[in-house]
Amino acid sequence: MAAGGVPNRAAITICVILATLMQALDTTIANVALPYMQGSVSATQDQIGWVLTSYIVAAAIMTPPTGWLAGRFGLKRLFLVSIAGFTIASMLCGMAQSLVQIVLFRVLQGLFGAALVPLSQTTLLNINPKERQGSAMALWGVAVMAGPVLGPVLGGWLTSAYSWRFVFFINLPIGILAFLGMSSFLTETARNTTAKLDWFGFGTLSLAIGAMQVLLDRGEELDWFGSGEIVIEGIIAASAFYLFMAHTFTTRAPFVRPSLFKDRNFTAGILFISIVGLTYYASLALQPPYLQDLMNYPIVSAGLVLGPRGVGTMAAMMAVGKLIGRVDTRYLLGIGLGLTAWSFYEMAGWTPDVAQMTIIVIGVIQGIGLGFIFVPLSVVTLSTLSPELRAEGAGLYSLSRNIGSSVGISVVNSLLTRNTQINHAAIAQHVTAVNRMFDDRMIAQFWDPMTAAGRAALDAVVTRQAQIIAYIDDYKLLMIATLAVVPLLVVFKKASGAGGSDHADVVEL
Repeated sequence: MAAGGVPNRAAITICVILATLMQALDTTIANVALPYMQGSVSATQDQIGWVLTSYIVAAAIMTPPTGWLAGRFGLKRLFLVSIAGFTIASMLCGMAQSLVQIVLFRVLQGLFGAALVPLSQTTLLNINPKERQGSAMALWGVAVMAGPVLGPVLGGWLTSAYSWRFVFFINLPIGILAFLGMSSFLTETARNTTAKLDWFGFGTLSLAIGAMQVLLDRGEELDWFGSGEIVIEGIIAASAFYLFMAHTFTTRAPFVRPSLFKDRNFTAGILFISIVGLTYYASLALQPPYLQDLMNYPIVSAGLVLGPRGVGTMAAMMAVGKLIGRVDTRYLLGIGLGLTAWSFYEMAGWTPDVAQMTIIVIGVIQGIGLGFIFVPLSVVTLSTLSPELRAEGAGLYSLSRNIGSSVGISVVNSLLTRNTQINHAAIAQHVTAVNRMFDDRMIAQFWDPMTAAGRAALDAVVTRQAQIIAYIDDYKLLMIATLAVVPLLVVFKKASGAGGSDHADVVEL
């Protein structure tokens, strides 16, 4: 498609932004509704995390083959199938009656939605001449960042005013508009019917990722490797990954080319983004239940409190976009890591009595830190790759971020459940009928260990305190994980000419 004289460029751009916004919203809009979904389908704390991880894992698996699918079947056809599939899966999520159904339909959402971001970027680059590509990608970036800003607020309002199901139903009008617009205005690209995909490599990697995620999600519930199911899943994950690695190093055209990892920036960046994905999405999963369950925030208030974090990220990304090429990327990453680690340090000191303004301010600072990480990291990771490897590198970069995200959510939810039980047992040792504190009539009036009602009230208090300590432990872990990647900053080498618009086609959230 020639970029110079594309008709209906404005209409296509609007449709692309709608498709991107729909996908970006779904990364955060469901978070604030999780406690409501949990009650509706009778799920445990770690089980409801599957709603997030299933989507992320499915998207991770289907992102790398997007380029092959677009070349094989045509960009327009793949775009339309992705929009239609994502919209239908969203409707099915909203109509789900059990946890199994929600997770299954979220997998479908991830499978169809994985291609929306790379296809949106490709379409905008195709329809705009070189001198307009930077501004087009900046506009697209605003749409991407609108998701984390609008998601918690919109999700909170829809859940409060209607039902948690409407956080999925909202995709219907957006999806229909995007589909009709793309059908009318976007022209099809040339197809390469001879293009081949390394199906064995793709299949074994997908199986390894899927088995590992099921292991992480069900491990806490089934007592980890004390369960035969977990052992089988571990064997499947390890065997599939071994086959993938052996195949990668012995075939002529592997799914992931080993030559990518000869670039030290790329190798360090892959590890870096995995940890960043882990801490970012894990913190997004922890905050809504903390605000709603421990602090008794109404869902709309929780959404409004969480929204400003996205504003901080958006502002930081705009500022960083002007600094890239003028300031050493490693300094920008260092600032981002420092702000993010400091925010987790502050959150590790929270109790349910923390002021609302404190939560907002810490959230904005954390958002700024993330904004200082995302754009510079994509630039420093991919800018030193040769042009023919860059598209494949971007897909693997996105895959690593998604794997880190899903692992992070599973780990913090598992630790939250486990540490709550451990802390409950430790605190309960000191709550006995002979404790002198119960001699105080004011205390015994509410928490009398000699009555059933008193013991129930005591158990509720102990459980609440155990949960608070478990959240503190999780935030400490996220802080340590953030600081652990600081040494990677010295590994990165400065790319020649890495500034300018080189990063326009690789920035993702």
